[in-house]
Amino acid sequence: MGKNDTTKTNTPSPTTASAAPTKVEIGDHINVKTRLKGELRAAIVEKRIFGNDQIQQYYVHYVDYDRRLDEWVDETCLVMSTWDYSKRHKDKVVEQYMGSRSRKRKTANGDHVNKAVQEQAELEREHEEITKVKNIARIVMGKFEVDTWYFSPYPEGYYPCESLYICEFCLKYMKKQKTFQMHRDCLCEKRKPPGKEIYREGNVSVFEIDGREHRVYCQNLCLLAKLFLDHKTLYYDVDPFWFYIICEVDNEGAHIVGYFSKEKVSAEDYNLACILTFPQHQKKGYGKFIISLSYELSKREKKVGSPEKPLSDLGKISYRSYWTHILLNLLNKHCKEGTMKSLTIKQISHITSIKVDDILSTFQSLNMIQYW
Repeated sequence: MGKNDTTKTNTPSPTTASAAPTKVEIGDHINVKTRLKGELRAAIVEKRIFGNDQIQQYYVHYVDYDRRLDEWVDETCLVMSTWDYSKRHKDKVVEQYMGSRSRKRKTANGDHVNKAVQEQAELEREHEEITKVKNIARIVMGKFEVDTWYFSPYPEGYYPCESLYICEFCLKYMKKQKTFQMHRDCLCEKRKPPGKEIYREGNVSVFEIDGREHRVYCQNLCLLAKLFLDHKTLYYDVDPFWFYIICEVDNEGAHIVGYFSKEKVSAEDYNLACILTFPQHQKKGYGKFIISLSYELSKREKKVGSPEKPLSDLGKISYRSYWTHILLNLLNKHCKEGTMKSLTIKQISHITSIKVDDILSTFQSLNMIQYW
């Protein structure tokens, strides 16, 4: 026989051939044709029959990408030649959660997983199950229509929906366009956030709001923000927090572009709890402005501050950029003045109100600090 007789073929095993499914289901992995990035590997999270045309759609999570890119796609977007159903019956969330934590505890507890870890894993699984699919596809806010990133626990009756209408002045949410237009044109008299204006420069204003005094506005803000923050858990208990609303001001009023919140009393000296620049106003420098504002407030309180951890992926980028900018400018100033050698980490912390741990981590990321 010739050499070709030894060539391996890709024939399926008897088990695979006999049990091969005929339709893509939840848990399967497959390539998806996307609008901007070509084909991407994705996991099937949910499925539905959509619209009057009864189109089969799948809710997909793109592997190695943030959940904010998750979306519904038509069945025609699936690349069937890349279909893998071998992971269909695995609970990835619990598997990853239990795996990482049980490995950490093996040295102390042998092969036994602590009950608290199991309970926490169950809570993680439950949270993942509830929030795995975006319940609101987009919001209409002012003159912008914005695709949402994550699930938000709006009251029943407001989801699932394709568009949720938000008043940009009072943050009231409405499901119908006619209701929204009537509210905007006839009912809502507000043209700025509640609370006290504490800053204005050019067309940018900042309002300080007490969560206890303006509870409904702050709760609406938290629900709105959750559409763009994956791990935010503050929705209704807003009393212990200050909220700082950043606005662009014009003849029509003060239009919200972002915000941050912080605890009124923080045992950990956190100067920021949540931070968000709405997607339609990103890439304008508001992220750094908000971070800078939080540290200016810390300086007025004569305190050293730090943001609550863990930070989101975008939060890490913004903070690392801000810390790098502030610290390098400070070092450059002292270098020119000839006082560099006498400058200590504690002095840097006192001058900038940046916590020592954050200063050290920034210097380490820049390879500017050594231990011996």
